[in-house]
Amino acid sequence: MKKLESLVAEKLLKISAIKLQPDVPFTWASGWSSPIYTDNRKTLSYPELRNFIKVELCRIILENFEAPDAIAGVATGAIAQGALVADSLGLPYVYVRSTPKDHGLENLIEGNLKPGQKVVVIEDLISTGGSSLKAVEAIRAAGCEVVGMAAIFTYGFPVAVKRFNEAGVKLITLSNYNSMLEAALETDYIKPDDLETLKQWRKDPAAWSPAPKAD
Repeated sequence: MKKLESLVAEKLLKISAIKLQPDVPFTWASGWSSPIYTDNRKTLSYPELRNFIKVELCRIILENFEAPDAIAGVATGAIAQGALVADSLGLPYVYVRSTPKDHGLENLIEGNLKPGQKVVVIEDLISTGGSSLKAVEAIRAAGCEVVGMAAIFTYGFPVAVKRFNEAGVKLITLSNYNSMLEAALETDYIKPDDLETLKQWRKDPAAWSPAPKAD
């Protein structure tokens, strides 16, 4: 029986929620060149996979975190999945914006949180951890306790691991970069020669650039 991490990775690759292009890299919003691009919002268009992810997120929350009083999704990628999880668990739901609204009440958190509530945060993707932990800061500033974060996928960057440790946030993910590489190789999504390129990128993504093509 396949491990959950490998199974989730296979499913994400199959629907192109994760795309790998070692020879023709993507350019991220940060300006980084990258052989991988991830958009887990695509899972919402596949009812069976959407439900599978919802169920597994609920399971890891119940298994790893003290009973939460509320669920918070991180905008924008995890808004829908967070709502699905909160609905399944029968818990109040909020989502956290990347920046406050520029009109009206200028909310950063949409919904109602009560000081003292224990909150589990839902993310779709963990890259450097910056935006995820900004959401944690906002929830803590509202007087609530963040008991942990559950996410679909993580690149496992050292900088993210360091940030989560420093912030005192327990992170549990359904899948991860190493499991994805194994799944991609097993399903012939990538060639063995691509593996080293993909591993090198993860070590230092900010400085990585594709190897020049041979003439």
